[in-house]
Amino acid sequence: MNLGLIALIVGLVLFVGVHAVRVFAEPWRQQQIARWGEGGWKGAYSVVSLLGFLILLWGFAQARQGAAPLFWWPDGVAKGLRHAVALLMLPAFWLTVAAYVPRNHLKAAVKHPMTLSVKLWAAAHLLVNHSLPDLLLFGSFLAWAILCFRAARRRSVQVDPGTAVGTSVTLLLGTAAYLLFAFVIHAAWLGVHPLRMG
Repeated sequence: MNLGLIALIVGLVLFVGVHAVRVFAEPWRQQQIARWGEGGWKGAYSVVSLLGFLILLWGFAQARQGAAPLFWWPDGVAKGLRHAVALLMLPAFWLTVAAYVPRNHLKAAVKHPMTLSVKLWAAAHLLVNHSLPDLLLFGSFLAWAILCFRAARRRSVQVDPGTAVGTSVTLLLGTAAYLLFAFVIHAAWLGVHPLRMG
């Protein structure tokens, strides 16, 4: 096992693990909040999250270099799936933005738009990425998002009703972020042009 793959796994354990505490160990989480205070818990949570995220980013970048796909789709299927992923990522961006824009209909409807966005992002990327590092990264996030969304739906959450203004802002910002990421950031960061379908 190479260093990049080890780093990816360690990063995933730290990042996904700390985000899964509320799903699997809520009583323990409450004990730590009572012991350290809300600020202390959030500080430790943030440090572990950031550390795990940086490690998994570095590990994934290293591990994916030269990593062979574990299987291939036929050419026609692969091309169709790339189109599907490009399409699915637009609502994923809308949902991400919906988590932060107040009083929008998306958040009012699904209650937990960020978790649903992660689920959509991970599932979409698994359709077209099939190396071991891909399966570890996107599969881990998909499993976490499914379990987290299920647990969150069981909790009572009050969400402000959506308004036309809030929803319009959400859709406009989400679309702008999608286009910026698709045409500039994704290619510069990962060397992959998601909207180049040739």
